[in-house]
Amino acid sequence: MLCFTHQDPRVLAELGDLNPLRLANPSRQPGRERLRHLVIGSPEGVRGVINHLHLLRYAEQREWSRQFTIPESGILITPEQGEVFSYLLRYRQLS
Repeated sequence: MLCFTHQDPRVLAELGDLNPLRLANPSRQPGRERLRHLVIGSPEGVRGVINHLHLLRYAEQREWSRQFTIPESGILITPEQGEVFSYLLRYRQLS
């Protein structure tokens, strides 16, 4: 996974011909804060987290995007100024 806090031309030049996956960045809604959740793992693991968050009544399953396969070039996360990033690593037991 590629994650840049800003688009440094020197770093992007090193990527060469690689085309990172760019996710949609929906526009802001007045009076609401945008929080972006990113779950990366096996298809089964990601689906399990989505199901668990649904059971907790945090998010409906239909609200999540379809699953995207991460290309060899990785993904590029482009935060807006003032946004922060926090990463949580958890493990799940395989059945």
